[in-house]
Parts: sequence; structure tokens; C-alpha cells
Amino acid sequence: MLVDELRHVPLFEHLSESQFEWLAKNGEKTQVDAGKYLFREGDPSEYFYVVINGELQITQTVNGEETILATHNSGGFSGEVPMLSGSPYIANARAIESTELLRLDDEAFRAMFSVCPIIVSKLFRALSGRIQTTEALARQREKMAALGGLAAGLAHELNNPAAAARRAADDLFDTMTELRRLTAKLGGQLTADQFDLLTRYQDEGAEALRNPEALDSLERSDREDDVGTWLDDHDVDDGWEMAGLLVDGGMDVDRLEALADELSDTELIDAVSWLRHSLGATQLLFEVGRSTGRISELVKAVKSYSYMDQAPSQMIDLHRGLEDTLMIMRYKLREHHITIDRHFDPAVPPISAFGSELNQVWTNIIDNAIDALGDQGNITVSTRLDGDSVWVEIADDGPGIPEEIQSRIFEPFYTTKDVGKGTGLGLDIVHRIIVNRHNGDIELESQPGATRFKIRLPIQRD
Repeated sequence: MLVDELRHVPLFEHLSESQFEWLAKNGEKTQVDAGKYLFREGDPSEYFYVVINGELQITQTVNGEETILATHNSGGFSGEVPMLSGSPYIANARAIESTELLRLDDEAFRAMFSVCPIIVSKLFRALSGRIQTTEALARQREKMAALGGLAAGLAHELNNPAAAARRAADDLFDTMTELRRLTAKLGGQLTADQFDLLTRYQDEGAEALRNPEALDSLERSDREDDVGTWLDDHDVDDGWEMAGLLVDGGMDVDRLEALADELSDTELIDAVSWLRHSLGATQLLFEVGRSTGRISELVKAVKSYSYMDQAPSQMIDLHRGLEDTLMIMRYKLREHHITIDRHFDPAVPPISAFGSELNQVWTNIIDNAIDALGDQGNITVSTRLDGDSVWVEIADDGPGIPEEIQSRIFEPFYTTKDVGKGTGLGLDIVHRIIVNRHNGDIELESQPGATRFKIRLPIQRD
């Protein structure tokens, strides 16, 4: 009989005979075969379960992977949180071996509070520790998932300039080899005055590459056509290919004619090739400089974003933190074709804050906005000074958050994302950092086409 089986369940110790009979009458015995799921994350919560015998594993899906939260043997229970809150199951329950359970529907579960108060006492004692453990694990996964996303974006951002620098360095080696050969050849052919003219064009070309002339596309095309035609008429190999570089280096037909007046036909061909390789080497050096400069900027942004080697709480530049966050997330923003508008109040002073934690706030809100926008949209980031406080507003022009769920978005574990794609802790963390850590406020305004998170931070944190 079910009553006899329930007597051996640790959770039901010290119950009276009438209480055992009530459980047997109002509950229902069910069985789950090994490997089968009792319920899955996101399923409607219909029952509270107590393991009679067997083994039940509780997991949660995050980013496509299942993480074990707990394992229940005889007396273990599951489903109490969603039953109490009226929300779907927040985890998966799978039988490790053939498992028998007692299940209570919503009416019986709530009636149990008055019929079997000793069970309720045990349930809530266990529930307190369980929630803390689950929340701690989920927060850690949220942080690791966010870190993984940022790391992936940074890897792409760093790879582009690193690859460009490597290509430029490889090309520079070949270019310098040919340049040395031509220099040695021309050194035995040209007079000092002729070589001075050539090196003057080289110096002026380097300056033109450093500070390029503003040309519209039509004017540039005309110059390239003129130079390409001139080179072709003078039997210069690959003339059309090098025309663009020579134009970038300030060369035009008049300068080429001046060079031709000083040199023989053979010397002219070698001299133009020398100019091409000299300007090419300069251009490649600039590319290496730009690429390594970009890498340096990213490393600096990462260090600033994380407040590495700095005190946790200090006077921080709010705008710098927002810019660092946008730079760190630039790859994801670009990947989703999202534009950023900035409206920063220059009167905003440094504020007393935990800088790295605020950057986590900006990251979570902007990341949610990216997810909401999909493959196109706009995010506006603005600040303003308001007495002894500063307001930060992050807005997007996405579909908006339905009015009926707006009051719940800061609740732990509440998420509008598909099962396994979010822990429901991103905005809970945001709320804790702003309200609990910084004595600030956060407000949400949302309608289709306009979602705004408005955050107030005191300039001096108490």
C-alpha cells in the first residue's frame, strides 16, 4: 500500500497516521523509467514531487549545456518553487534509475501546508539553502557566459588588426628586398642630382600617404587614369596596377614628366619601380602602425573596462566606462548591424563607484538590447547631470517589452528568452549592483519601438 511506502520516506518522518492517510488519498504515485524526464525546464508546473525510491537528477540548461544542480534520493523533493510562484519549471528533472514518486497537484500541495505543517517546516528549511545554492551557481554561469561572449568578440576584434599587421609585415619583407635591389642598381646609374629628385618625390610621397588629400571618387579616378595611361605610354610594366599607389603618394603626370626629362627610358622604368616600392613600403609601415595601435587600444580598453590593478571603489569617469564597454562589444554590435548614438553631458563629473561592476551593468543592458533588436537597429546611450546625481539612459528601438511582464523583469530567474538561452539573472544582477551596491535607482519604460533603462547614480556613494 502507498501508506506503507510513505512511512519509509525521510521527509515524512514523525507524521501521524491520519496525515499519512491524507497524503495517500490526495497524492498520486507515479514512476519514471531510467533516463526519462519527469519534467523539463519551461514546462507548466503541475505537480510537487517527492521521491519515494530511486534517484532523480535536477539540471538546468544554459547555453545549450546541462549543469547539475542537485541529485535527489528517497525523501528528496522538487517543483516547490514554480508551484509557489505559479511559474513554469525552472529546471529539468531526469531519472537516473527507475524512480517512484509521490506527486501532489496545486490544490493538494497548498492544502498540505495546514494538514502537514511539519513537512512544510522541513520544506522551507531546505528551500532556503537550495535557492541560495541555485542562485549562486546561476550567477556564476551568467558571469562565465558573459565573459565567454566578450572573449569571443575580443578574439575577433584582435584577430583583424593582428592578421592585417602580419600580412603587412610579410609584404614589407618582399617589398624591402626588391627596394634594396633597385636602390643598388640605380645607385650605379643615376647622378647625385637625379637621385636627389627621386628621394624628394619619395619624401613628399610619404607625407602624402600620412596626410592624404581629400579627393572625391571622380577626381581620384581621373588622376589614376591619367597616370596609368602615361605609364603605359612609357612602357612601364604593371603601370595600371601601380597607378593608384602613385596617386596616393602625390604623383601626377607633371611630376612624372619632370622625372622623364632627367632620365633615360631604361632609368625611368627602374626609377618609377623604385618609387612604387618605396611608397609601398611606407604604406605597409603605416598599416603595421595602425594595426598595432588598434591592438593597443583594445588592450587598454580591456584593462580599463575591468579596472585591472585599481581599487574596487574609486572616483570613476562614467563616460570612459561606457566607451570601454562599447569598444569591448563592438564586434557583436557590428555583427548585428546595430548603430550607436551617444549623447553625453559634458557637465557629468567623476562619481564614486565600483567601476567594474557598473561596466557589467552596461554590458548586460546593451547585450539584452542587441538580442531584442535582432539583425538591425539603433541603441542610444546618454547621460545627464541632475543635482547630486547622474542619470544614464540606454535605449533601443526594438519591439519593446510587453507591459504585462515589465514588473517582473528584475526578478531572479525570470527570463523572456528561449529555454537554455538565459539564466534570468542578467537584470537581477543589474538591479542589485545599482540599488544595493550604489544606492541608486533603475527604471524601465518600454513600448514598441522604444525601450529605455534609466539609471540614477549618486555622485558620492554613501
